[in-house]
Order: sequence, then structure tokens, then C-alpha cells
Amino acid sequence: QVQLVESGGGLVQAGGSLRLSCAASGSILSIEAMAWYRQVPGKQRELVAEITSGGNTNYGDSVKGRFTISRDNAKRMGYLQMNSLKPEDTGIYYCNVEGYTEYYHSFNSWGQGTQVTVSS
Repeated sequence: QVQLVESGGGLVQAGGSLRLSCAASGSILSIEAMAWYRQVPGKQRELVAEITSGGNTNYGDSVKGRFTISRDNAKRMGYLQMNSLKPEDTGIYYCNVEGYTEYYHSFNSWGQGTQVTVSS
């Protein structure tokens, strides 16, 4: 079992910043990719940012230049620094982690989500 817990969401004014955190725990051998997704009512969940085990990153077009994804492999933590927030960034942010368990089984886990609300 792999568990993910997100934190750091909240209410912020447009132009402000938030930092989301994702803590992974359980029978983890290795974490390959970590990603953040965003979902708003009536729309599909969309990729915000992802980072590989080697540190390569990929961002959604709407957040490029404003958001930064990072990870701490030793602590099994992932982060999303969100700057210059816009009202359209509002949504539930989910952490997603892919990797291998201590039993060499692949896993793909989701956190419970954290709400981010940006007021205009």
C-alpha cells in the first residue's frame, strides 16, 4: 500500500503564491515520476506539472513560467510552487506518484486532493 497526502492548499488573492506538498509513504522501493493534476467541476483532470526520477520536468501550457515542480527523493516528498496565481488556477489539485513497491510491483497512486482557490 502506498499513501499520498497533499497539503498547502487554501485561499489566496490573484498574484499571490502557494506551495503544495505531497508526502508519500508505505511499502515504496522507488518513486519514478511525480505529478500534479488539477480538476475543476465539469472539466477533465488536467496535468499541471510532472517530474521524473532524473529531474526532468514538464508543465502544462497555462502554468509555464509561473509554477515550479520539485521533489526530495530522500524524504519521498513532492512540491509544487505556484506563483503569480490567477483565478483560473482555482481547482482541486491532486498529487500522482508512479513507482515500485518493496515487492517490485509497480504502482500508480493518487492523493485525496487539496483545494486551491484564487480570488480576483
